[in-house]
Amino acid sequence: MVVIAIFLESVATLLNSLIFMYILIVIAGAVLTWVNIDPYNPFVQIVRRLTEPVYDYMRRRIPTTFNGVDIAPLILLISLQFISIFVVNVLLYFANSLK
Repeated sequence: MVVIAIFLESVATLLNSLIFMYILIVIAGAVLTWVNIDPYNPFVQIVRRLTEPVYDYMRRRIPTTFNGVDIAPLILLISLQFISIFVVNVLLYFANSLK
């Protein structure tokens, strides 16, 4: 049982780290929309390739534009924070109960 607990802790930690890295990418993408930067820049292309599919999925499901302002990044950041807090804590709770 200890092995499963350690595995669950590892998964929770890895998931938390991946969500944090994606949050940083979303923030970078939001900042890039405020700045007039070359769209052919490799960094800009990577950030857009990582964020635009999620934004498109969200835009198909819920309205994200209000008064000309797209709040898809904000909705995504709140969703990622919720997933990070809820799922990671559930995994850690199960890991601690197995010890």
